[in-house]
Amino acid sequence: MADECFRHPRLAALHDVLDSDRGDLGPYLRMADGFGARSVLDIGCGTGVFALLLAGRGVEVVGVDPAGASLDVARGRTGADRVRWIEGDATSLPPLRVDLATMTANVAQAVTDRAAWQGTLRGAHQALRPGGHLVFETRDPARRAWEEWTREHTYRVTEVPGTGTVESWCRLLDVSGPLVTFRWTYVFGADGETLTSDSTLRFREREEVAADLVEQGYAVREVRGAPDREGREFVFVARRPETDGP
Repeated sequence: MADECFRHPRLAALHDVLDSDRGDLGPYLRMADGFGARSVLDIGCGTGVFALLLAGRGVEVVGVDPAGASLDVARGRTGADRVRWIEGDATSLPPLRVDLATMTANVAQAVTDRAAWQGTLRGAHQALRPGGHLVFETRDPARRAWEEWTREHTYRVTEVPGTGTVESWCRLLDVSGPLVTFRWTYVFGADGETLTSDSTLRFREREEVAADLVEQGYAVREVRGAPDREGREFVFVARRPETDGP
């Protein structure tokens, strides 16, 4: 199930204003170009920023996300008719055959249940043509990113056109092994409404992710660093072999 910040209509409408720096998408666009991808499955597409960037380049895009409110935002964007939007996740896709599947930002880590993670990798594999690629990022647990998920480090006030000021901050709630839970709080200055959204991310070790990919039939081609979070993330580039094993 999607977190409240993606499925609550008021929060979904704010998402791109509060998370306006999407410099992380540039490397994904360059990889799509490098692979010669003419069709892409964007898993966890959210409000459609990356999907529409691809579509604007003439790529055939399918965007899938479990949060209806986020998809409503995506469908309201200019050029949205060039993307096929699906409410759901990678475990229940219609028949597809794409050159590239992606999970940007926190999408891979938001799949915390092992069975759901295996199903996500399997669904992407089935959607890829033989020789197609899966690319996603996941934070390095050794860097302990959650230690800065405090009000002191995250508090800000944002002026949102048509909405007014919105205060927002993050607070760490729990660290249980690889699972990290935190809460975002949003206070709307116009009417004083306060909304919260709890999220849990799974921090997987590099070797664990690689083993999961191999188990689902991928060949791990490369593990890169993320240019926008140098030394803090793994970017996995995996490939569905031209001929699947027995």
